[in-house]
Amino acid sequence: MSEKKQNAFMNWMMHKFAPAMQKVIANPWVAAIADAWTRALPLILTGSFVFFYNVFRSYIPVLPDLGPIKDFSFGFLSLFLVFIIPFNLMEKKNMPKYSVVAGFLGICVYCMVLNPVIDENWFMYINYNYFGPTGSFACLIIGEFTAFVFYQWTRHHFLEDGALPDFVVDWINNIVPIFLALLIAHVLVGVLHIDVISLIDKLFSPLAALGRTYIGFVLLVTIPTILYSLGISSWAFEGVSSPIYLANIAVNIAAVEAGQKATLIATSESVFTAALVTLGGLGCTLPLVVMALLRGKSNKMKTMGKVCIGPSIFNINEPVVYGFPIAFNPTLMIPMWLCSIVGTTIEYLVMKVGLLNIPSKMIQVGQIPAPFSSIMITEDFRAAIWWVVLFVVYWLIYAPFFKSYDRQCLAEEEAEKEAAKE
Repeated sequence: MSEKKQNAFMNWMMHKFAPAMQKVIANPWVAAIADAWTRALPLILTGSFVFFYNVFRSYIPVLPDLGPIKDFSFGFLSLFLVFIIPFNLMEKKNMPKYSVVAGFLGICVYCMVLNPVIDENWFMYINYNYFGPTGSFACLIIGEFTAFVFYQWTRHHFLEDGALPDFVVDWINNIVPIFLALLIAHVLVGVLHIDVISLIDKLFSPLAALGRTYIGFVLLVTIPTILYSLGISSWAFEGVSSPIYLANIAVNIAAVEAGQKATLIATSESVFTAALVTLGGLGCTLPLVVMALLRGKSNKMKTMGKVCIGPSIFNINEPVVYGFPIAFNPTLMIPMWLCSIVGTTIEYLVMKVGLLNIPSKMIQVGQIPAPFSSIMITEDFRAAIWWVVLFVVYWLIYAPFFKSYDRQCLAEEEAEKEAAKE
C-alpha cells in the first residue's frame, strides 16, 4: 500500500469509522448489554473456578463435589443478565429510582415467557437450562423489551407535576409498566400460545450457526482486535461474542458428559484461556514485546519491551496497545490484524483435524500464562508445540513492521538529540 493510500485509509479509520463506532457503542441500548456482561463476570468466573477445580478432582476423586456452587452462580447467568439489562438502561437514561424495579420486572417477564408448567399441587416445572448460558440470546431480547416498556412509560414523567403525593406517583409509574410488560408477555404466551424462546432462538440461529464456522471464528476474534486497535474496548463486542461462546462451550460440555467429543471451536476457552490466538492479549502481541526487548535499537522500543514483558506474559496488553503504541499506528495495526486472522486459522485447522483437543471445560480466565493455560484447557500436551509454532508465526508477521517502526523511532530520537544540541 502506498503512503498516500495508507494515510487516506488511516484518516478514514480515525475520523469516520472510529467515531461512528464510538457513537454506536455509547448508545444506552447497546451499552446496557455490554455493561451487563461486565457486571455478570464474577458469576462467570465463579463457574470457571469450579471447572478448574474439577480438573484436579478428576485425578483426586475424594475431593468434595462443588457442582452446586456452579449451578447456583453461573447456572443462573441468564436470569441475572435479564435483571441487569433493564437496570443498566434505566441508570443510563438517568432514571435510577426505577432501575431496581425494572430489573425485577425483567426476571418476571423472562420466567413468564419460559412458559413454566404448574401442576395441581402448585409445583412449578421450568426449563432450568434457560437459566444458564443456553438462554443468553433470549435474555438479551427480553431484557431489552422490558427496558423499552419501562422507559417508554417513565420518560413522560406522568403525574410528577400534579397534586398527588410523590410516593403515590412512584407507585403508579412503577405499576403501569410492570402491568403492561407482563400483559404483553401473557398475551404472547398464554393467549396466542407463541413459544417466544424458540422464536428468539430461531431469530438468532443464523448468528449462532455462523459462530460454529471458520469464518465466524475468525470474525469473533478479528473484529474486537480491530476495534481495540482503534482505541475501542473489546468489551464493546461482548454482547455479540459472549452468547455465542457460552452456548458453544455448553454444547461441548454436554457432549463430553454424554461420552461424545467436543466439536465447537469458537469458545472463550479456545480464544482467551488457551491463549494461542491471544498470545499476550488480543492481536498476539507477546512476540512483538519480546522483539522490542531483544532486538530494539531505539530507546523507546527497549524501554517498552522492559515495561511490557511482565503484563504481556499474563496476556495483558493494554501497555502494548497504548504504549508502543499500536492504537492508530498503521505500522503496527496491520500485523496485529494479520496475527488474529492467521492465528485463528491455524488453531481452527489443527483442532478441526484432531491435532489439538477442543476445550470442553468452562474456564474463562485469560491471565494464566501460556503454554501452561493452553495445556490445561485443552488437556493436551500438544498445545505446547502449537504455542511454539504460533509464537514463531506471529514473530515472522510482526518482524518487518517492527523493524520499520523501530527505525522510525530511532530517527526521531536522533533528530531530537540534534535539535537539543542546537
